[in-house]
Amino acid sequence: SGERLCSTEDCIPGTGTYLRHGNIFASLAGYVLRKNEGEELPVISVVRETEAQLLPDVGAIVTCKVTSINPRFAKVHILYVGSTPLKDRFRGTIRREDVRATEKDKVETYKSFRPGDIVLAKVISLGDVQSNYLLTTAENELGVVVAHSEAGAQMVPISWCEMQCPRTHAKEFRKVARVQPEYLQA
Repeated sequence: SGERLCSTEDCIPGTGTYLRHGNIFASLAGYVLRKNEGEELPVISVVRETEAQLLPDVGAIVTCKVTSINPRFAKVHILYVGSTPLKDRFRGTIRREDVRATEKDKVETYKSFRPGDIVLAKVISLGDVQSNYLLTTAENELGVVVAHSEAGAQMVPISWCEMQCPRTHAKEFRKVARVQPEYLQA
């Protein structure tokens, strides 16, 4: 502790910090967190290692489970940041316009995700009070990685927009992630 973190021109002091001569110092040893709370400047705070909760950060790749969909967006629970499981429940939203990079106006949410799907997404903005993160799947590597068919079988991707049930051979539409091999073991 006592370490200078930044000046008040760059940050707003949060918990675990103190102000002196226009600079912000750590008042305890631990992890430094920067959070944009919608102010112009990020809030800087220090938490003890035991309290340090890995938080989804902008640009982080997260694994989430779709909980509900409507024509405008999909609601998800964030389960992992990278390969680290989260202790707390973080909610996220994937808006229709953030589903894919091309022909955004033609996206239909229910042809992209279904409740229960496991989706790889990227954080594009931090949550508000309800910790609702905005996520995107508009990259080839992002999208649905695990989905179950109506028959309850794990489906196999057959294109970037379709998956097939190995049992019934029925096809369902999804925004399919072009999966990197390391995600397949999970």
